[in-house]
Amino acid sequence: MQRIPIALQLYSVRKECERDFEGTIKKISEMGYEGVEFAGYYGKSAKELKEILDGYGLKVAGTHISIDTLMNDEFEKTVEFNSILENKYLIIPSLPKEYIEDKKGWLKAIEVINEISEKLKSYHMFVGYHNHSVEFQKINGEIFWDFFFDNVNKDVIMQLDTGNAMNGGADPIEILRKYSKRAKTIHLKEYPFSSRAVGEGIIDWKEIFDICENTGETKWYIVEYENPNFPSLESVKLSLENLKKIGK
Repeated sequence: MQRIPIALQLYSVRKECERDFEGTIKKISEMGYEGVEFAGYYGKSAKELKEILDGYGLKVAGTHISIDTLMNDEFEKTVEFNSILENKYLIIPSLPKEYIEDKKGWLKAIEVINEISEKLKSYHMFVGYHNHSVEFQKINGEIFWDFFFDNVNKDVIMQLDTGNAMNGGADPIEILRKYSKRAKTIHLKEYPFSSRAVGEGIIDWKEIFDICENTGETKWYIVEYENPNFPSLESVKLSLENLKKIGK
């Protein structure tokens, strides 16, 4: 089995990035992370970001962007920006309310994202969707997450956020088993959210890693941390240390 590298979702350390982006990237590299996933660009151009990441030996594991940036006149700008970053994975972290409140909206979301996926093929890029908790609530007996991934085309990435899924009452292991071939990137978020770091909650990480590593589809593990009660940099460092202790 090929080893899956570990990245950090920069939303975890957004305040630090706002104060000193390059200094924060340096610390992330020194911790041993191999890549980062963006959730904002801190006023920097793609070229500036790429130069900083290259300087500290980090790759881009993806970016979180709104669906609007992948439509109409914004599409080409987004593709160009991410081409410079050498990023393949364009992840939509949430959808506007009209796409998720009823089945009509679900069908529209599928139509729009399928169109984006087809347009991205010639650039060797992928669009994906990242869950919060709302995607697992039943509407007329059906769950958006299942309906969506049962119907979008096979190239659309399922970026499962493990902690968010559990917060929504779902079992991340069952989801991964069902859609493992879609899981090119996965967010390692602990549950409960009050946990100090990844590896210190109740998620069965061994089972999750076994699924990801046996399918051969997962390209990045991405740590995300959002507990305001502990310092972010210390907690993402501890998360990586805990992952290394279990052989990641």
